[in-house]
This record gives sequence, C-alpha cells and structure tokens, in this order.
Amino acid sequence: MPPYQGQRTLLVCLIALALMWADQRYPAFQSLRNIAGYVLYPAQQLAVLPSSLANWMDESTTSRRDLLDQNKQLSARNLVLELKAQRLASLEAENIELRELLSASEQVDDKVLVTTVIAVDPDPYTKQILINKGGDDGVFVGQPVLDAHGLLGQVVDVLPHISHVMMIADSNHAIPVQINRNGVRAIATGTGALDRLELIYVPNTADIQEGDLLVSSGLGGRYPRGYPVATVEKVEHQAGELFASVTARPSALMDRSRLLLLVFSQGAGKVPSDELWRKNR
Repeated sequence: MPPYQGQRTLLVCLIALALMWADQRYPAFQSLRNIAGYVLYPAQQLAVLPSSLANWMDESTTSRRDLLDQNKQLSARNLVLELKAQRLASLEAENIELRELLSASEQVDDKVLVTTVIAVDPDPYTKQILINKGGDDGVFVGQPVLDAHGLLGQVVDVLPHISHVMMIADSNHAIPVQINRNGVRAIATGTGALDRLELIYVPNTADIQEGDLLVSSGLGGRYPRGYPVATVEKVEHQAGELFASVTARPSALMDRSRLLLLVFSQGAGKVPSDELWRKNR
C-alpha cells in the first residue's frame, strides 16, 4: 500500500472521530446532521431500491400464486356446493312426488303397492315401462297401475322380480270410461302419443264438453271404477257424421312419474295374502 494512501485513511479516521466527539459535545452539530440526512436521503433510497424492488416482485409473485391457489380451491368448493344443491333439488322433487303418491294412495279404497319405474321401452311404436315388482310381490297380468294423478296403465307381463306395464297411451290399449259429470260412457284408446287419447264411437249428439273429467267405468272388470283417466281437450261435431271426434289429455304424467301404485282390487279377486302384503309394505 503506498504511504500516502495510508496517511489518507488515518486522516479520514481522525476527522470522523473528531466529528463524533464534536457531535456529542456541541448541540449545534445536530442541525448539521439533519441537513446531511436530507441531502443523503435520495442517495440512501436509491441504494436500497434494487433490494426493495426484488422484495416487491417476490411478494407479488407469491401473492399471485396464493390467489391462484385460493381461486382453484374456491372453484372446487363452489362446484361441490352446486352438486349438493342439485342433489337437494332432486330430493325435494322426490319428496313432493312421494307426498302426492301418499295422498293418492289414501284416496284408493283397494290395497296398493308402491313400485318404481326402472326402464322405458325404447320402441317408438309401443308405450311400455319396466317396474321393480314382480310375481314374488303378488303382481299379476292385467293389474292396474296408477301414479299420483290417475290411471297410468296395466301389467302385461310378469317375471319374479320385475314386470312390464303397458300405458294407456299405447296405440294397442283401450279402456272403458265415463264422463264424471253425467255418466255418459265411452272407450278411450291410446294414440301412441303420451299426451293424447281418443274417444271412439261417441255419438254426435252425446253430452260431452271440453274440460270434462273422464274416469274409469269399471266395465270389463279390468280397471276399478272411478279412477281419473283423462280430461277432454277437444270435441268436434261434424254434420252428417254418426260419431263426434273427441281427444283427451291423460291425467297420469306418463313421461315423468317415477313412483307408481299397483292396485290390488277386491273385486278382481287378486288381493295378496296378509303375509305377502306385510312383506311388501
């Protein structure tokens, strides 16, 4: 190290010590220190700027990562809540259907057995469904089937644990009915459409009106008497024709009902034994 450089260092140290001693002994130096602080403040801020900028960027990156993680968690939680809400809506609809079915069963004088639709026949030319009750439950061919709103159809095939039901909308189905208002009898046939029945051989002079309720007449012994079948929607009287053109909307919700009632009519002699009945209850 050159001699003059060592002397310079020693001089700087002596000046610093002198200033420190003077600062402690003379209050006037406090104002000089404040002035020096104001002058040096920008340089100090500039010196720490890189470190502050690095810390800010690190905090920003961490905060953004945390926000993204929180957003993913909230999105997943929201999806779960939406699924639970949908499930609750489904359960609420099922409870409403059960209450309606219970109300319908209380209005039926015959014994009934609750069953569930488990499949729908995909054949577009037939209107049949599959239910989860069969011969082991006392189900028999020709047994009437209702939903909470009216007659839905009859059992046409029975296996030990399942059965096929033909709905009244099937084009091969016909049911004797009568107008609830005045007792006029007719035959309601399926059209292949779930929302429409036709009444055949209704005299052109018959007292039938739009809005009339059609109920099962009990003729033929297939269906019990007095159950809702359909509501008359349209009546057309044509001059010179013997029969009127009448269409009706089924009371049963054949495209929506899932829970159904199998009716064990006393008159049909097809009532299950008490032991079998208790088992199925």
